[in-house]
Amino acid sequence: MPFNLSSLGLAIKLLFSGYLTVIAIGYGVALIQILFTHGMADGKFGLSIEDIVYSYYGNRSGSVLESQLNGSMKPMAPDEERFKIIQWVRDGASEKAYERDIKPIVEQRCVSCHNAEASGLPDFTNFENLEKRAASDEGATFSSLTRVSHIHLFGISFIFMFVGLIFSLSTGVPVKLKGAAIIMPYAFLLLDITSWWLTKLNPHFALLVVLGGAGLAMAFVFMWVISMYEMWILPRKLPFPDRRNGLRRS
Repeated sequence: MPFNLSSLGLAIKLLFSGYLTVIAIGYGVALIQILFTHGMADGKFGLSIEDIVYSYYGNRSGSVLESQLNGSMKPMAPDEERFKIIQWVRDGASEKAYERDIKPIVEQRCVSCHNAEASGLPDFTNFENLEKRAASDEGATFSSLTRVSHIHLFGISFIFMFVGLIFSLSTGVPVKLKGAAIIMPYAFLLLDITSWWLTKLNPHFALLVVLGGAGLAMAFVFMWVISMYEMWILPRKLPFPDRRNGLRRS
């Protein structure tokens, strides 16, 4: 009995297709999320090498607070109020000037989200927390890199295990190319995460972040397209059922 994508029953095809469709949507949402976080690090919409450098290495000539006000937090306050906060940071971020000029803006524009009850966000009702972010921007912290790295290593590995398992049942791809496509995501995942740490230490490694992410995307798109094609389009084009075994071809 042949065991390949084109000969699977309808129920299994729907199961695999549903999984691949949801994962593709999730991938697209993740890219949008990157555009609105890392993609605004330099104050301009769209992901660039500068965004990656600012996100991981930091903008050592500026502060985290200034970078955020010129980036993802830009729409949250009028320009006049943003410039007043930025000028306060550049003037040394004194507590006296904060109480006089900045605190009313923070209370009106910021603390609705940045408060003690907000999970994962700094509490700006506490001056010390704001003062820390007015210091020189050194990018991602080692603790945050550790947290995000282990989440990506576990999560993305599981995603590509199932995507690769479905793709392994394909028969229209040469064995060597199939093997390369299946192992590529894991190699580029390791490159991607390693490049975060290297960029944190030296901004010249930022290009590796782009290469790692691009490699992951190419592998995903290739396996997704081949899998969907062989499940739904190939059976209609073949004059006879595909008798090849997707798991045993050599």
